[in-house]
Amino acid sequence: MDKRVTKTLKAPRVAVIGAGPAGLALALLAAQRLPHAQVCVFDARAADQDVSADARTLALSLGSVQLLRRLQAWPDGMAQPITTVHVSQAAPTGTLWPGSMPEVSLSARDERVEMLGAVLSYGALVAPLQRRWEAACAAEPTRLSSRFGTRVSGLKDLGHLIEVDAGIVEPFDLAVVAEGGVFADQARKSLTHDYGQTAWVGHVTLDGGAADLAIERFTRNGPLALLPLPPIDPAGAVAQARRAALVWCVPSSEDPVEPLTADQRVALINTLLPDVAGRVVDISPLKRFALGLNAETTLVQGRAVRIGNAAQTLHPVAGQGLNLGLRDAFALVDALRDAPSIPSALRRIEWARAPDRWAMIATTDFLARSFTWRWPGLGLVRGSALALLDAAGPAKSLLVRQMMFGRR
Repeated sequence: MDKRVTKTLKAPRVAVIGAGPAGLALALLAAQRLPHAQVCVFDARAADQDVSADARTLALSLGSVQLLRRLQAWPDGMAQPITTVHVSQAAPTGTLWPGSMPEVSLSARDERVEMLGAVLSYGALVAPLQRRWEAACAAEPTRLSSRFGTRVSGLKDLGHLIEVDAGIVEPFDLAVVAEGGVFADQARKSLTHDYGQTAWVGHVTLDGGAADLAIERFTRNGPLALLPLPPIDPAGAVAQARRAALVWCVPSSEDPVEPLTADQRVALINTLLPDVAGRVVDISPLKRFALGLNAETTLVQGRAVRIGNAAQTLHPVAGQGLNLGLRDAFALVDALRDAPSIPSALRRIEWARAPDRWAMIATTDFLARSFTWRWPGLGLVRGSALALLDAAGPAKSLLVRQMMFGRR
């Protein structure tokens, strides 16, 4: 057998571009499950840059929590479990069945699991992942390495190898692109659509409501979500009141949020939320992001593989972007471990991830577009669908399982 091919099969050199949650999780898993692989992580940020205080909110499914626990990188004390998700529709609404309510409640107890998912800050997750990776590199410096503070400017596929240009051009057997970013800042991919919507994000303080409850409220303008925050913030301070992360989606062309003061925003949110959510008493300054679909039709391009937001940026209505990325990462390492060659592993990952990816892309795209429709009776149809789902035990359980673990 050709020596070059033998090396590719037995000791592949893998470049991971992006040291976010998906990239670091993939690198750690590859270090564990591919004992002969050489893995190098590239990221533009400096290694000594403190990411622990990054307060951006991440929502992870139970499946993602379990995957991270396998890596011994899940910070239980810094995460807030979600045991109930309440999905409902704001007025004007109704159902086709008298006495039924346009809402559905998803419960961890009903599914006999400890939680449906969990919420934590970006820094609370990435900091322990990076520490685990740095420890792995220190233990095996000839096999595992990092290029922090190094921006990758290009990839060149040579067929049997791929060159990574990061100031110095280096050959690898495989490059995994795990750099994400938000919709507005990304180059357009094969499949793209601007929803004409804006997501306003920030934190609210609540009076009442359960500490482990997540809210998804469908309004005429778009979904409004509250994700329960941990009682301990990234800086280690204990919160004195219940807090939640806010994701508030509205039309960009007729934005009802932008001109409002903080007090007016609080008042408007309280008219939209269900009673079970509690009452918003304070709100942080909000940031806004344009929303759209930006996805590659294929994960694999030669010897480069895109995972997470590098492969698909979705509307946040289902909160599944990072969960998809982590499932991409774990499936890729499994394919590399079990397949006889890099090309066969890439064919396997493309085939294996397609059902999960496209089911989630289609679902979030449909829901996002539906908020731009102004059809007569649409609120009644959506409210009836929620009531029917709440009454249909097996169908509801199937939905919950797919949201927790993806399509298998």
